[in-house]
Amino acid sequence: MKIAIAGSGALGSSFGFMLQKGGHDVTLMDYWDEQIQTIREHGLTANVNGVIETIRIPIDKPENIQDSFDVVFMFTKSMGLRHMLKAIAHTLTVDTKIVCLLNGLGHAKTIAEYIPTKNIIMGTTVWTAGLDAPGKVHLMGHGPVEIQESDPSGKSETLAIVKVLQDCGLNGVYSEDVHFTTWRKACVNGTMNSLSAILDANIEELFSSTQTHAMVKEIVKEFAAAAEIDGVDLNVDEIVDYINQASVNLGSHYPSMHQDISNRRFTEIDFLNGTVAKMCEDNNIPAPYCRLITQLIHAKEEILGVK
Repeated sequence: MKIAIAGSGALGSSFGFMLQKGGHDVTLMDYWDEQIQTIREHGLTANVNGVIETIRIPIDKPENIQDSFDVVFMFTKSMGLRHMLKAIAHTLTVDTKIVCLLNGLGHAKTIAEYIPTKNIIMGTTVWTAGLDAPGKVHLMGHGPVEIQESDPSGKSETLAIVKVLQDCGLNGVYSEDVHFTTWRKACVNGTMNSLSAILDANIEELFSSTQTHAMVKEIVKEFAAAAEIDGVDLNVDEIVDYINQASVNLGSHYPSMHQDISNRRFTEIDFLNGTVAKMCEDNNIPAPYCRLITQLIHAKEEILGVK
């Protein structure tokens, strides 16, 4: 299968590494000059659950790539999705599938502005990744990657991509309700990621505080209220248990929002807690935790001079 990775940071590069190792023809797309140059000169090095290998893999800026692809995996930051879709438009055919594994909410509507709904596959993953240096990444955990087509006519192609993910060690799973899964994952990101960034703590440190557990439940209540507006039923206690279980295996991991803040990059807060705050407030539902978290993250971006 001919595959492009649109957004080749920590998670995108790690997926590209696994798919290329699995025998597929993979091209990485990114805008970070140092990442591009390093991978071109020295290859891509990945530490996958303690096993370190280096492979050769093509990488370039989207505008410079003339190939077309069977599948494009989207791994940009949420705020970079629209820009990337414009940049890769010339690589898309009438049959190219886009698999969106971005954090955050509302991405299917944005993608549908650029390609037919029948070509959109939405998904989530609980793989954790980090960018250790240009051209060097680590991938931790065991997945899964849950995906589902946006149009029923695309089920067979989605199942084929699930098999590719399984065969490449990425633990692909066919989701029967990816809309629910997306909201559940947003709850994880809207608690772990945002609180880790604000408190400058890894997951183990974060969840060692009794204050964290109280905050997590209040944040999830607000996410559940917003999800109900979107037609999704989230059981607060079940989601809190899911987050607590997920935290157990993450230990010293710093989530992506913490990584962004630490490297003075903009975060995805507006597509997580920010979206929940707006949805709730538009429907006269209080969302004080999500509103304050969004303000605190933006304040931190401003203090650090993020551009």
